[in-house]
Amino acid sequence: MPKPSLNRAAPIIGPGSRITLHLEIRLPDGTKALSTWGEDPLAITLGDGALTPGIEALLAGLTAGAEERFLVSGDDLYGPRDPDNIHWLPLADFPSGQATEPGQVVAFDTPGGHELAGVVLEVNADRVRVDLNHPLSGKPLDIRVQIRSVDRDPEAAAAGAPIGLAHPPGP
Repeated sequence: MPKPSLNRAAPIIGPGSRITLHLEIRLPDGTKALSTWGEDPLAITLGDGALTPGIEALLAGLTAGAEERFLVSGDDLYGPRDPDNIHWLPLADFPSGQATEPGQVVAFDTPGGHELAGVVLEVNADRVRVDLNHPLSGKPLDIRVQIRSVDRDPEAAAAGAPIGLAHPPGP
């Protein structure tokens, strides 16, 4: 007679988990800021920087097959709005022909090689006022996720860590 298989608990999302998921972020008026539904799901490792720490915190503890909705503040996901992140920039710093109309999203390369988005607030003859806060900061957001798969960190498994934890708990 064959031995019954052990009913192992499904891996939960935790530090170092490799997951595939669908993610959708909507604004209060229903506008989709981001959606992977109808596309390939995202494939990420928790903590790799693909998602903000705030979004990762929403996913922690979920298992494959989970579908959840969260109503959150953009401040919790992208940081609070900072008035010091609004700047007047010389119009000459913008590439020739780039639209610089109020409401336009513009991209900048940082000295560290990252891309930073900003929203044009106003334009005058020789300057552009740009808000460099994350465009979703300060806005209420409706987040929908569908977890397709969860693989726990193999190092955590080898170390005997509980499912979903990258390292065994400390003393």
